[in-house]
Amino acid sequence: MRIRLHGTEDECRPTADHLAEHLDVLDISRPYPDRPPSRLVRLYLTANPPTDAATSREIDTP
Repeated sequence: MRIRLHGTEDECRPTADHLAEHLDVLDISRPYPDRPPSRLVRLYLTANPPTDAATSREIDTP
């Protein structure tokens, strides 16, 4: 999966770390700044769903 986080760097970094606790994160990009005057950044994660049965959840489908 490719996941994009968009916000301030102070918001994106801890969120990326939190996601890394729940997903198999392969890569976290450097922060890419938005065009000025914005102070927001984009951070990209490459991740796989968790492989550990204790952390994975089944999704109910009809």
